Amino acid sequence: MIKQNWLETAKIYFDRRMLAMLGLGFSSGFPFLLVGGTLALWLTDAKISLEMIGLFALVKIPYSFKWVWSPMVDRLCLPLFGRLGRRRGWALFSQIVLILGIIGMAATNPAQSITVLMILALLSVFASATQDIVLDAFRVESFASTEQGAGAAVFILGYRLGCIFSGAGALLLATVISWNEVYVLMSLGALIGIISIFLCPEPQAATSCQPLAGNNVLQKIKNFYLTAVKAPIKDFIKRRDWKVIMLFVMVYKLCDAYMAPMSMPFYDAMGFSKEEIAYVTKIFGMLATIIGGLWGGLVVKRYGIVKSLILGSLLQGLTTLMFVVQTYVGHNLSVLMLTISLDNLAGGMSTTFFVAYISSLCNVTYTATQYALLSSFMSLVRDLLSSTSGFLVQISSWSVFFTLTTLMSLPGLFLIFYMQKHGGLKPYAEAAHK
Repeated sequence: MIKQNWLETAKIYFDRRMLAMLGLGFSSGFPFLLVGGTLALWLTDAKISLEMIGLFALVKIPYSFKWVWSPMVDRLCLPLFGRLGRRRGWALFSQIVLILGIIGMAATNPAQSITVLMILALLSVFASATQDIVLDAFRVESFASTEQGAGAAVFILGYRLGCIFSGAGALLLATVISWNEVYVLMSLGALIGIISIFLCPEPQAATSCQPLAGNNVLQKIKNFYLTAVKAPIKDFIKRRDWKVIMLFVMVYKLCDAYMAPMSMPFYDAMGFSKEEIAYVTKIFGMLATIIGGLWGGLVVKRYGIVKSLILGSLLQGLTTLMFVVQTYVGHNLSVLMLTISLDNLAGGMSTTFFVAYISSLCNVTYTATQYALLSSFMSLVRDLLSSTSGFLVQISSWSVFFTLTTLMSLPGLFLIFYMQKHGGLKPYAEAAHK
C-alpha cells in the first residue's frame, strides 16, 4: 500500500509542466558560473592578476539586490515582448539580453580590454538576475500549493544541470577550443529557456498586463510606487508573524551555508588530492543532490510543508556531524564518499523544502517582488554570516567547527515548532493577517 502511495505521489513528475520547469531551471542556472568560477579560470589562463580576478567577484552583486528592480518586473509590461504576457515577455527579453551579453564577453580579449569584459559580465549578471526574478514568479504561479515542492525540485534539477553545462562542460571544451569559442557556445544555453518559454502558456495569475494609470509622469511614478513597491511589502507585513518568518528565512539553511566556504579547505587539510575531491564532489555529490531534490519534492507533496521542514532541519544537522567523523578518520576516500553523499542528499532535500515554503508565502498578485525579497534577504544574510567561518576554524579546530555548525540547525528547528503553533507555516491564502 505504501509503495502504491509513493508511486501515486510520483505521478506529479510526469506532468507536462515539469519539462518546462526543467528547461527554465537550466536557463536560470547556466549563467552563474560563466561570471564566476569558469570566468575566473579564463582570466587565470589570460595571465590576469589575482587582484583583478578578485575584483570580478563584484559583478555578481546584482544577484543579492535583485529585489530592487523586481517591482518593475512584477508589474510592468514590456513593449512588444508584453504580447507574450507579462511573465513570458520579461523572460524572453532577459534571455535575449543574456545571450548578447555572453557573446559580447566572448568577443573580448581579457589581456587587452579587461574593463570592457567586466562591464559585459555585469550586463550578463543583470540579465541573469532579471531572468531569475521572472522565472521564480513563473514557477510559483504555475503550481498549486501542494505541488510547489515537486515544481521546485525539478526547477532546481534543471538549475544544477545548467551549472554542469557551464562548469564541467565549459572546462572540457576549453581543452580543445579557445575560451572565446567556449563562451559563444555557452551563450546557446539560453536557447533552452527561450524554447521552454514559447512552449509554456502564461500562468493564469499573471495574464493581466496593463499599463500604469496616470495623466503625467509624476502621477505614473507615484502609482507605480504605490502598486509595485509599497503594496507587496505592505501586503507581506500584514501577516501577524512576518518578523518570525524573516528570522526563519535567515537561519533555516545557515547550517549548510556556514560550512560551504570551508569545504574545499577542509578536504585539502585532510590530504585529499584535487582529482579525489573532483571525483567525489562532482559525481557522488551532484548525483546525491539531484536525488535529494527530487525526493524532497515527493516528501512535500505527500507529508506537507511542516513535516518536510522539520525533516530538513534534522537531516542538515545529522549529516554535518559526518564531517566530524571525517576529521578523525582523515584521508579515507570511502568515508568521504559517504559523507559527501549524505550531506548533499540532505542539502538537496532541504533546499526543495525551503523553496517550496517561501513560494507558498507569496501572494500571486505580487509573486515576483515578494519572492525576490525573501530569496535575496536569505542570500545576503547567508553570505554575510558565512564570511566569518574561516575565523572560527582559525581559533578552534575542524572537529569543533563542524560540531558548532551542526548546532546551527537548531534555531531553524525551534522556529518551525514555534511557527507551527502561531501560523507562520501556513501558505498565504490560509495565513492570519492583521
